Amino acid sequence: MDPKVWYIPAKRTDPGMNVGIYCRVSTGEKNQLNSLAAQIATLTRAVANVEQWKLTDTFIDIASAKGESPRREFERMIREAQAHHISVILTKSINRFGRDTVDTLEALRKLKAAGVRVIFDEDGLDTDVVDDELLISIAESFAQAENETRSMNIRIGLRNRALNGSSGNYRKRLYGYVKDNDGNLVISPTQAQVVRDIFRWYIDGASILGIIKKLAEHKIPSPTGKEHWSKRSVDTLLSNEKYIGTVRLVDSVTREQMFEMKDSHPPIITEDVFRAAKETRAKRSNIVVSEAGERQRKSTKYSSKNSK
Repeated sequence: MDPKVWYIPAKRTDPGMNVGIYCRVSTGEKNQLNSLAAQIATLTRAVANVEQWKLTDTFIDIASAKGESPRREFERMIREAQAHHISVILTKSINRFGRDTVDTLEALRKLKAAGVRVIFDEDGLDTDVVDDELLISIAESFAQAENETRSMNIRIGLRNRALNGSSGNYRKRLYGYVKDNDGNLVISPTQAQVVRDIFRWYIDGASILGIIKKLAEHKIPSPTGKEHWSKRSVDTLLSNEKYIGTVRLVDSVTREQMFEMKDSHPPIITEDVFRAAKETRAKRSNIVVSEAGERQRKSTKYSSKNSK
């Protein structure tokens, strides 16, 4: 009878390559978080499918691609790579990795100097295979163009909703109004009278602080239910065109006006009252514009204040 032979595989001596995955979404909204979860799941499976790879760290940023948005995890990933704690970085695509061409190439140069390989899963680009910054630059340019197209589509969508009256900004809650069963703004008689009083007091000569004092004397709580109104609350109320039934939708990217709708909802004050308050504000302002277009303070001190 033949003796039994047992096969014992040799122990693996290769420790494997430490891999980090980088994921980013622009906001913390539900659909973006779902996208983030999908990125993490896809990249984690990709790491698991390569025997020589070992998932060492996951870097996650919830930050816009705009230059001013901090990406702390991206910066930490660069530091970990430079410290040789990871040797491969796997990310979804170029537009998830860098903000723009310059940002992407700068990061790739740092990672290349640290001997770290970067793979863009969705784009099919691997810095170990494609050692050509021009190709990366072209791919990044396409990604940047895609982002710009997406932003344009968002703006077109906002404009269309403005034109057909379906934008939620038309019905955004505001002091002086309540919402009916259909979600439309209707006047709250008690709060509307407070709004009218504030405009009247201001036009009659009361300062912002004077108005706050009057509101306290009448025991009128602030829009948030606090005992005292803030200067910002009164100042914002006096400059809000929604009290004459007008709504302006502003492009969040360019900050330029996109659309204006009049008679969006019932007005609390007349256009004449709103205009009078605006003119009063201009007269009291301590800032003047010179002929050269420069903003300067008036020579008279405290011109914006009133003792009433």
